[in-house]
Amino acid sequence: MGQHETVATSLASAVRAEIGASLAAVDAELAHRYPGDPGTRQPVHTVYVPADAVDAGTVRSWGDQALAALDEHAPDAASFAAVLGLSDELAEPVYERVRAKLVREPVEDLRLDFEDGYGPRPDAEEDAAAARAARLVADALREGVPSSCPPYLGIRMKCMEAAVRDRGIRTLDIFLTGLMRAGGLPDGLVLTLPKVTYAEQVAAMVRLLEEFEKAHSLEPGRIGFEIQIETTQAILGPDGRATVARMIDAAEGRATGLHYGTFDYSASCGVSAAYQSMDHPVADHAKAVMQVAAAGTGVRLSDGSTNVLPIGPRSQVHDAWRLHYRLVRRSLARAYYQGWDMHPGHLPTRYAAVYAFYREGLEQAAARLAAYVNRAGGDVMDEPATAKALSGYLLRGLDCGAVDAEEVAQLTGLARADLDRLAGRPVKS
Repeated sequence: MGQHETVATSLASAVRAEIGASLAAVDAELAHRYPGDPGTRQPVHTVYVPADAVDAGTVRSWGDQALAALDEHAPDAASFAAVLGLSDELAEPVYERVRAKLVREPVEDLRLDFEDGYGPRPDAEEDAAAARAARLVADALREGVPSSCPPYLGIRMKCMEAAVRDRGIRTLDIFLTGLMRAGGLPDGLVLTLPKVTYAEQVAAMVRLLEEFEKAHSLEPGRIGFEIQIETTQAILGPDGRATVARMIDAAEGRATGLHYGTFDYSASCGVSAAYQSMDHPVADHAKAVMQVAAAGTGVRLSDGSTNVLPIGPRSQVHDAWRLHYRLVRRSLARAYYQGWDMHPGHLPTRYAAVYAFYREGLEQAAARLAAYVNRAGGDVMDEPATAKALSGYLLRGLDCGAVDAEEVAQLTGLARADLDRLAGRPVKS
């Protein structure tokens, strides 16, 4: 057939127009509900510290304690690699990057905790702690020193259950008002709503934030929040539907993350304390439901934590490190790119697991992406969806410091903006 020959069709253009008109509402719904990844950095972990125990030196103290643990229990790359089973090729770069990270930016996301880690206090005491939290956050973000101020920072309030609802709302109000008086809400602000069981509780949080925005003439939708999944009712409702999907909808675009609560959720399923873990079958089921509900919405997932602390004699520390490293690697393989860390001694294995995950797959991912972009042959024929995943993998590695922009560019021929485009993320100017 010649290039300019007319091909035969049977359907009138009016049919296409009619079909387009009939699906216009669906097109708009898809764009609204499933906007895709927001394109911002996602922290690799969250650290929860009781609100009254946080001070200006907390983040630096966590980094120093983590470095001291390495000095005592794995003073060089070879000994650290032997504990974790890292290959000779990965041992040195992973160890060096972990130590550099603990000096430069030991915590990526800090939550001043007014819930389980804080507990019930007299109202005057919690009022004072909430006001103090606002001052600490404002001061830290104003100084902007990564070694003492993480990129993401905020509070976990008490939940929306009747017994603590008023206290949680008051703490949130005091904290946000304090930030506004100190100069406004920071970009890295994160709020966490725990123990959510019904979508109506999420809707109530939305109403609170709407009223706060009106009171301070803020742009509607300015304040987002994470939803913590800690109860069975958050996964499966009495009608048999996935409650978490309704929660995302009820958040009206404000939900930024779904965070899995390992121990509360396991306990609500009746799992014995000795078996409560991130890799228990009930945890896998809950996170699989969360994952499907959040896919495409721009709401990100976070796994939970282990309560086995790397403290005590060297053999005990090494055992705890191996467990934590394995659990973090397991989460990463299942596309849970964030988790919780409960102790400074968890930081070395958090970053070791993350860095090993991205560095060991760097060359293969880069080669596949370069082949896709250049339409070159290879032993794997990738599609646009896989190119999107490969780009996302490299971007996450860049964001956390596992890999450098120069080595990614050398291996792929692509700049950061190119990766953003392939990943379907907004391209930063």
